[in-house]
Amino acid sequence: MEKREKFASRLGFILISVGCSIGLGDVWRFPYITGQYGGGLFVLTYLIFIVILGVPIMTMELAVGRASQKSIATSFNVLERKGQKWHWMGYAGVVGNYVLMMFYTTVAGWMLGYFFKFAFGRFEGADTQQVGTIFEEMIANPWEMALWMVITTIVCFGICSLGLQEGVEKITKVMMVMLFVLILVLAVRSMTLPNAGLGLKFYLLPDIDSIKKHGLWEMIYACMSQAFFSLSLGIGSIAIFGSYLNKDRSLLGESIEISVIDTLVSIIAGLIIFPACFSFNVDPGQGAGLVFVTLPNIFNSMVGGRIWGSLFFIFMCFAAYSTVIAVFENIIAFAMDLWGWSRKKAAYINMFLLIVLSLPCVLGFNVLKGFQPLGAGTNVLDLEDFIISYNLLPLGSLIYLLFCVSRYGWGFEKYLEETNTGKGVKMPRWLRGYLTWILPVIILLVLVQGYINFFSK
Repeated sequence: MEKREKFASRLGFILISVGCSIGLGDVWRFPYITGQYGGGLFVLTYLIFIVILGVPIMTMELAVGRASQKSIATSFNVLERKGQKWHWMGYAGVVGNYVLMMFYTTVAGWMLGYFFKFAFGRFEGADTQQVGTIFEEMIANPWEMALWMVITTIVCFGICSLGLQEGVEKITKVMMVMLFVLILVLAVRSMTLPNAGLGLKFYLLPDIDSIKKHGLWEMIYACMSQAFFSLSLGIGSIAIFGSYLNKDRSLLGESIEISVIDTLVSIIAGLIIFPACFSFNVDPGQGAGLVFVTLPNIFNSMVGGRIWGSLFFIFMCFAAYSTVIAVFENIIAFAMDLWGWSRKKAAYINMFLLIVLSLPCVLGFNVLKGFQPLGAGTNVLDLEDFIISYNLLPLGSLIYLLFCVSRYGWGFEKYLEETNTGKGVKMPRWLRGYLTWILPVIILLVLVQGYINFFSK
């Protein structure tokens, strides 16, 4: 068994945790739903739910990780009392991390592919229809899809194999700094485009009419779900970094900083997308259409579009890769905790395993496109995303919560002691009632309403 590694610096921990939290969905989904549900009012409500929903659950993941010094695979085994079954959550967490990477590596590969397409001039001279065709051609080609997925998997596991400090921490710090620089440069460029002010108005100013159109509850649920899912809580992806922490800082303060930076990136992403869309009079859209069709058309219409498109997709690549590296680190830790493997052995075996496990998602857009597991128009990616987003994340977060606050689990006093160890912001004891009785109800609302929304489409 290798000696458990520790972060070389607090900055490394913060940036890696932020990198894990920053997902591709934050970058393209957050701006769209902000504009859709009331602009500035949505942002304010979202920030409230980050504080009352996201931050407490993050402290619990970090506390369980730091107290046990283990990944989710064995952390509950260490902390639970004899005869308890909380460790079953470890199996779900392990499965969740694998399933997440079974489709996330494919989407991350798209970002890498589009960076090279822009860098080498693939979009130059292409009209609107041709830009859309480029994306369709890419996902229809299993060999190209597999190539970008394999490169992503090999590169990210290769980084993890170098060690926590020399690989994950050192390289992720560089990637995150570059990500922050790129997003600021792109935001400034977008806000200086003609008619950018219209996009900023749509994005940030409160719009009561849009709330009336969709309904107050729909807006509140959108805020809750975005705040919940944006931090990637529930399957131990954050807990692993708690296991690498020393006890010199309180966990509430660390959770607040991670959440603030993650939120700022999401908000700044909107400063790229909406001014650009309004400047060129195009529908912001959502999902893949926004990133792979709408924005490439916008970049194509700009002076120096090849450069700006390349910069945008390398930014998206950094955002995706930071998440992949963080989750791969978790997967490697599983093998090290469960079977005592060396880091390199765990990295190499899991690298080949994830390549194989990711192939169904790759083939789901072409060879296996006839397989529609959740109804007409769905594919393997939709199924894997459903397993994670609508099931394992909310249920996992609920279990972390109950484990930390219930006398039948780890217990509130032990959780509070671990969270408040070290200097920094302390978790107040008077929040016990909220954490025990109100927060579980909020998570259940997210779970149930998510099911209702999904199956009523």
